[in-house]
Amino acid sequence: MSSRTHRGSKPHEIVERALDLSTADGCVVIADEESSANLRWAGNALTTNGVTRGRTLTVIATVDGKEGTASGVVSRSAVTADDLEDLVRAAEKAARDGEPAEDARALVSGTPASPGFADSPAETSSAVFGAFAPALGEAFARARSGGRELYGFAHHEMTSSYVGTSTGLRLRHDQPNGTLELNAKSPDRTRSAWAGRATRDFADVDPGALDAELAQRLGWAERRIELPAGRYETLLPPTAVADLLIYQYWSSAGRDAVEGRTVFSKPGGGTRIGDRLSELPLTLRSDPREPGLESAPFVIAHASGDTSSVFDNGLPLAATEWIREGELARLVTTRHSAGLTGLPLAPDIDNLVLEGGGDRSLDEMVAGTERGLLLTCLWYIREVDPASLLLTGLTRDGVYLVENGEVVGEVNNFRFNESPVDLLGRATEAGRTEKTLPREWGDYFTRAAMPPLRVPDFNMSSVSQGV
Repeated sequence: MSSRTHRGSKPHEIVERALDLSTADGCVVIADEESSANLRWAGNALTTNGVTRGRTLTVIATVDGKEGTASGVVSRSAVTADDLEDLVRAAEKAARDGEPAEDARALVSGTPASPGFADSPAETSSAVFGAFAPALGEAFARARSGGRELYGFAHHEMTSSYVGTSTGLRLRHDQPNGTLELNAKSPDRTRSAWAGRATRDFADVDPGALDAELAQRLGWAERRIELPAGRYETLLPPTAVADLLIYQYWSSAGRDAVEGRTVFSKPGGGTRIGDRLSELPLTLRSDPREPGLESAPFVIAHASGDTSSVFDNGLPLAATEWIREGELARLVTTRHSAGLTGLPLAPDIDNLVLEGGGDRSLDEMVAGTERGLLLTCLWYIREVDPASLLLTGLTRDGVYLVENGEVVGEVNNFRFNESPVDLLGRATEAGRTEKTLPREWGDYFTRAAMPPLRVPDFNMSSVSQGV
């Protein structure tokens, strides 16, 4: 647990004091106040629970020189009152000792102060599990009587971020983030099934319904069918679609595309903006005000990179369509990369929604399948070729064979080789969009809503012994 800067200090006071201490030409201070609560269980019984709190302070100093503006960024946790000046000076020294920053821009100004900037941070506690924990206990009892064992964890955190700048910005955002991962196993450990949910407050999570879903999947797995590697019609559930498209989103930097380094680069120069990526009317978008997936409405950048710039801190964010009705519409840009490439300004936003116009649930899509595979989730996803965004990874916790609209058994796991961009182009159906938890990237990106997708020829490149 991180210590407070001093007893009773508020984050906005720390921000103000750090700005007062700064002697740099420009300064940005970000105070992230974090609290978390968690439950863990194994073998149908709670094992641990706990609550933690902490603070991280980031100081970004900018120094103007003859050759340009340099930036110095220093982040520390467990900062005491006596350490605050040392932190500010360290950032200033990093700026003075560094080369001019390529992404240097005038610090953002003119944005109205956030309501409640001077208020205490929002906090979570074990109370967030007030209704969830008893329902989980009931799920344990049903699982026990049904001959299965439940394992997993529930985690909830609240992060209050305070951003202050020497140009007068005083912004605050409170971000709740909850995840549930539930794994059911047969007593002999030969069968396993997984389900996960993302939530803001656990009010919309029903562990009993998840247990029933897992019980059904364990029942499917009582019949085992071995299949060879090959291309199969495959139903990708929302969690798997999220994992693939989040990686695509992370790989959509506008500058990289202009410089010919990504799948979004046009042969001969330029980008593929305007190109049709899918015959389905797929729209991939982000919106900081998306109901249930709300995220920071302004840039919070602790470091500069391909899709972020510390100089953009506080820049307002708006709803953005990355793919519109099947056509590539935007690539991620900072003010610097937008100016460099001539692309529209489109900063990174911390949620992602794919809509395809379909209204069928995954179960309804299964019922409409003559023969194909139904996946549970993907994991260990890695990039093979950035030029095509070819990814490889493994299936996990259940791949099922569908025949004549019914699941007839569980098949072996596979390693896959696919590009999410190619998948969008080959998908023949998108179902109903729903909030989902990406399993592979759930530690980094949880605010996603995706439809299930039908792909007629998903490439299962080899058989895997994974579980």
